[in-house]
Amino acid sequence: MTPVPTCIHAAPWVVPVCSPIIAEGGVAVGDGRIVAVDVLPRLQQLYPQAEVRMYPGSILTPALVNGHTHLELSHLAALTATAMTDRFTDWISRLLQLREILGADGEPAWQAARLVADRQYQSGVSALCDIGNTSMGGRLADLFPGYLLACKEYLGLAAWTLEKNLTRLGLEPPQVRCCGHAPYSTHPRLLQRLKERARALEHVFSIHTAEPAAEADMIREGRGELVDFIRQRGFWDNSFVSGQSDGSIHYLYDLGLLDEQTLCVHAIHVTEEEMRIMAGEGSKVCLCSGSNRFLGVGTAPVARYLDHGILPALGTDSLASNPELSLWREMSILAEDHPEIEAAEIFAMATLGGAEALGLGRVLGTLEAGKAADLLIVPSPPSPVDPKGIMTHLVTAGPAMSPDRIAFRG
Repeated sequence: MTPVPTCIHAAPWVVPVCSPIIAEGGVAVGDGRIVAVDVLPRLQQLYPQAEVRMYPGSILTPALVNGHTHLELSHLAALTATAMTDRFTDWISRLLQLREILGADGEPAWQAARLVADRQYQSGVSALCDIGNTSMGGRLADLFPGYLLACKEYLGLAAWTLEKNLTRLGLEPPQVRCCGHAPYSTHPRLLQRLKERARALEHVFSIHTAEPAAEADMIREGRGELVDFIRQRGFWDNSFVSGQSDGSIHYLYDLGLLDEQTLCVHAIHVTEEEMRIMAGEGSKVCLCSGSNRFLGVGTAPVARYLDHGILPALGTDSLASNPELSLWREMSILAEDHPEIEAAEIFAMATLGGAEALGLGRVLGTLEAGKAADLLIVPSPPSPVDPKGIMTHLVTAGPAMSPDRIAFRG
């Protein structure tokens, strides 16, 4: 039964994402759900009993969705205090060393993670996917006002780690989401078991994919920077068989890991054929432009993803690889790196793309009937603009953007 609207939220501009911008529009809300989105006069005619709340000088948009972050690494922000000058594996080494010194889940780590989670919500993020190795994500999920999907990440490439990891995985409660770290760090049989479990439980399966170019060297030829790094750490036992797949996405496809609930994070070094595979399987992509820029690992082929019908999500990654965690900043970086992409498409990535990637498309991502009444009230530009100017403003304002919000959990 459709609820009767009790309130109409109205502003000079309404951005549904799923349909064109509405000038002098409104969002009719009842029982915590959106009932209708239209121009204000029509909504008032349809629902004369509803209270009208005006937000002059504002834009109404859906809440944002952060498709990938690591909250438990928030206390490692010292890693991004200075510019990155070394290799990807050198950064991994420094991360592991600093985490060993500061601890993985002590009180300082908890307080830093909680602060970042709070700031994410305050900045307009209503849902995020948090990847971690500790219980911190689950604890944060209980406190987060929106939707926090906590995923426990499994690592272990060497054959001698496999049985222990499979046993541990078998003991996980069904409510715990589990995922693999990356092709270069997780045994293929463990990845398959993780995906089988995620598929059975209908959980999102997130995995770092094609982030450094060296991952392809390892998969195709069994050599390169990552192989050297893994060998130095004592986890290269020659059980990984290279040359069987032509790239990271091919590798995941050959293992049977790709479907509509698979979220490939970063996905920078991906071929045209691999994009066709992803599109055919319905797999999702999450871009982390700020992290990619800091680490110097490259720029994702965003326009080509769109050409293949793949609307990526956006993620911030962690303070260990990104100096500032803000989806507004991620949008502005994406606009700088890809001026050929329309601002409306970039904003759709930060809303609809993220919601669909996390399996929340039925409740978040757009302003349309039936979805949660979770809206942002964003200050509009001072001078009169057109719809295209409004979208450019949303995408390029950067982390200075400070929206208010209307959030119901009906």
